[in-house]
Amino acid sequence: MTGTRWALATAALVSTAACGRKPDAGSAADSTAAGARDTAVQAAPGPSSVAGFQAPESVKYDGELDVWYVSNINGSPLAKDGNGYISRLKSDGSVDSMKFIESGKLGVTLNGPKGMALQGDTLWVADIDAVRGFNRRTGRPVASIVLKGAKFLNDVAVGPDGIYITDTGIKADAKGMSHPGPDRVYRLGPGRSQSVALENDSLAGPNGITWDGARKQFVIVPFFGNVIRAWTPGSKVTVPLGTSPGQLDGVEILDAQRMLVTSWADSSLNVFENGTVTPAYRGLPSPADIGLDTKRNRVAIPLLMENRVEFRSVPAAGAAAPAKATP
Repeated sequence: MTGTRWALATAALVSTAACGRKPDAGSAADSTAAGARDTAVQAAPGPSSVAGFQAPESVKYDGELDVWYVSNINGSPLAKDGNGYISRLKSDGSVDSMKFIESGKLGVTLNGPKGMALQGDTLWVADIDAVRGFNRRTGRPVASIVLKGAKFLNDVAVGPDGIYITDTGIKADAKGMSHPGPDRVYRLGPGRSQSVALENDSLAGPNGITWDGARKQFVIVPFFGNVIRAWTPGSKVTVPLGTSPGQLDGVEILDAQRMLVTSWADSSLNVFENGTVTPAYRGLPSPADIGLDTKRNRVAIPLLMENRVEFRSVPAAGAAAPAKATP
């Protein structure tokens, strides 16, 4: 979103928290991959919309445990206020535990939790300038690593040689929100060593990141640009894949040809294929970091400013008309 729109969003979140307003009633690849891509099962009956969250930013599906995790900022996305928590949903999307992992309890620290990734039994969460690790079965904290120089850690993905985290380069001060950069991707390697794996203005506020195992590259989507990019670990440059409506947030690989991306610019969930953006679902305001269950062909879309998560069927190939992409 634009700096102004993000500032307004942040102000709304801060106002909500301040006023106490109740919300609406180890492997080398992501360990959900094998479970999520098992033989399809019949979709379990469940709600298409679940409310009651507090600024839900990311949804992650756990294929082995057959549950969803939802990160809740619950306040300003940049405030170290100790208000964050992670919900756990059943396979059908209904709430199992609204505060499965809660800051301030059992040694948990969460301020503005956003993107998540699974590696073995660890659920990794981006949290402003730190990456937090939790046992996905118990919710107990297992790691907390501050990344040097980080400003606004946003999404997490597991690659072949470590954990990768985007930094959108946003900061807040007395004048409001701004995007001074730098635009970065961090890497956590063996022994939890940390490094800046990529720093490049072309990232334009990197937001969502996902590993494309078939092509052995990451896909990164920007918040302040409109170009979807591929990046090979170790390289200092990115490769443009095509344009989009812009203000992108979540990204998930569907198959060898297609991926899903969310856009705040037109409140949509889109299919991106061969450089072309195709709208799958519209009318999704503030669509953030999506989760994907390919066993049931369902995608979960957190609507950050609406305090709810929407569930939709994964669109079939060629099921929608091309959208106009920003030149």
